[in-house]
Amino acid sequence: MARNRPPKLPRESLTQTLALVALLLLGAIGLAGPSGLLAWSENARLLAERHREVKQLTSETDDLRNKVNLLDPRHADPDLVGELLRSRLNVVHPDEVVIQR
Repeated sequence: MARNRPPKLPRESLTQTLALVALLLLGAIGLAGPSGLLAWSENARLLAERHREVKQLTSETDDLRNKVNLLDPRHADPDLVGELLRSRLNVVHPDEVVIQR
């Protein structure tokens, strides 16, 4: 014997349809949204790229910090000072030979 269900009211059907649409929309946002599953790989790639940039900039900062310490007026490195003078002022000692590249 089959039981006869009472017919659904149009209001119940509309409510269920709206709930289904809302769930589908939330699922789509969760999958393809800015912080969804599809964006994870892109975010991971960008994070790795930023880590490489930070590493490179840290290395450059360390090099510059070392150069500043070597050029400290109280105890400057004579080799670096001589190199900078020669390259920036185009001067040489009389006993030096200049080899052009």
